[in-house]
Amino acid sequence: MSRPRPVDQRGVTTAEYAVATAAGAGFAGLLYKLLSGGFGDKLIKTLFDHVLGLLGLG
Repeated sequence: MSRPRPVDQRGVTTAEYAVATAAGAGFAGLLYKLLSGGFGDKLIKTLFDHVLGLLGLG
């Protein structure tokens, strides 16, 4: 009986890193777009005011 040949997986790790890098870059671009517009300014101000309120400074 002959044994099944092992599957060659060279390059799989590199492909996984490439997919993760592309996903990370896309997420960073989306986050930048959201936070650099008016929505980001309002969000940051709201969060800052909330934190100051929790600390009793606002």
